[in-house]
Amino acid sequence: MEETSAGGLVLDTASAAANAALIARRDKRGRLLWSLPKGHVERDETTEEAAVREVAEETGVTGAVLGPLGTIDFWFVAGEARVHKTVHHFLLLRTSGDLSDDDIEVAEVAWVPLSEVVRRLAYADERRLLDGVPTILADAS
Repeated sequence: MEETSAGGLVLDTASAAANAALIARRDKRGRLLWSLPKGHVERDETTEEAAVREVAEETGVTGAVLGPLGTIDFWFVAGEARVHKTVHHFLLLRTSGDLSDDDIEVAEVAWVPLSEVVRRLAYADERRLLDGVPTILADAS
């Protein structure tokens, strides 16, 4: 079975001094794990459109795509099915909205200084995506 999701890192300004909106979910043991917002790509939706929608749904912040950060893929088991999931990540710049944890799947949201995001993210594959941020910001200016 194949699943495709999209999401990303939304910044409040297009600079190295930016803050990034991160989400936290609780794992099975109740620990808070910080990650990038993401979710399923809907029918007739591009990965960029899904990233903008999912970031807004999970953080309350709407952003415009500046560029692709990369793709992560992994396998997991759901019930009897083995699932191959591909997640497309983008760098976004905030255009409107305020942080909100209204999404039922999100325990907390926070603006985190870009310089601290790597330390805050729970997953190594998401931390590696941050390597592309300086290049995308330089190309956007």
